[in-house]
Amino acid sequence: MSQNKISPEDQIKATTGTLIEALPFMRRYSGQTIVIKFGGHAMGDPEYVSAFASDIALLDQVGTRPIVVHGGGPQIGVMLDKLQIESRFVDGLRVTDEASISVVEMVLAGGINKGIAAAISRAGARAVGVSGKDAGLITARKLMAMSKSSDSAIEEAVDLGFVGEPSHIDRDLLDALSDRNLIPVVAPVGADEHGKTYNINADTAAGAIAAAMNATRLLMLTDVAGVLDKDGKLIAELKVSEAETLIRDGTISGGMIPKVETCIDAVLGGAEGAVIMDGRVPHAALIELFTNHGTGTRISAD
Repeated sequence: MSQNKISPEDQIKATTGTLIEALPFMRRYSGQTIVIKFGGHAMGDPEYVSAFASDIALLDQVGTRPIVVHGGGPQIGVMLDKLQIESRFVDGLRVTDEASISVVEMVLAGGINKGIAAAISRAGARAVGVSGKDAGLITARKLMAMSKSSDSAIEEAVDLGFVGEPSHIDRDLLDALSDRNLIPVVAPVGADEHGKTYNINADTAAGAIAAAMNATRLLMLTDVAGVLDKDGKLIAELKVSEAETLIRDGTISGGMIPKVETCIDAVLGGAEGAVIMDGRVPHAALIELFTNHGTGTRISAD
């Protein structure tokens, strides 16, 4: 028999210790709004979605008010390829023309959105899938990207088509659902004042919703561990001013910059704190909220 086998008594002690550690945090977050951005390539794995759904159901059952905002870039790419619609990107943002926007809305607000809501419902909570267009949840404005040509340092404005950013969040729908113990699952699609549909980056949408809801936490589930220092070590906590300094000195670079900027905007807009974390870690959201050590990088106000 292996000497490393854990006895039933030790298992009970470990489980009890975990519950004792988690209880103060459960009290702390009871009744509080937690916005979770769910994305990454692992979204295509049914087991991953099921595990995520179980975590959201547990958050609901211990009294928090979770709101899920999801992405779907890889799934959109697959569908566009099937329909032989060419994808073009500028600085990581998909150029969305008139032919693409209907596909984007179909994928985000259709199969992905309803699939996540259904998974959460199967896990024991009640979830409702909505898009940012429902009840005027997300009013969008057109987003223009600035890009440098390969042979010049001059930045030029690039028309991304039907790509937008939130200009206003109407929280009435989210409040109405949460007040009835229904978990909103939000597809990041919005419309402007004229009814034009826009594709919105899921990180940006989640940050804007977290700010508008004065969320206690914005959890950004990503494919990276969090913000790393110059030696490649995880930075557990950052104040807004510290994060801004790390962007200026180049420690935070590339695709991490917009994620950190989203967290900064969320905190300055009304969220208590925002965490960039590796969503591939099992039960990452629960570890962050209900344990002493947490996970990822938390950004909070100075």
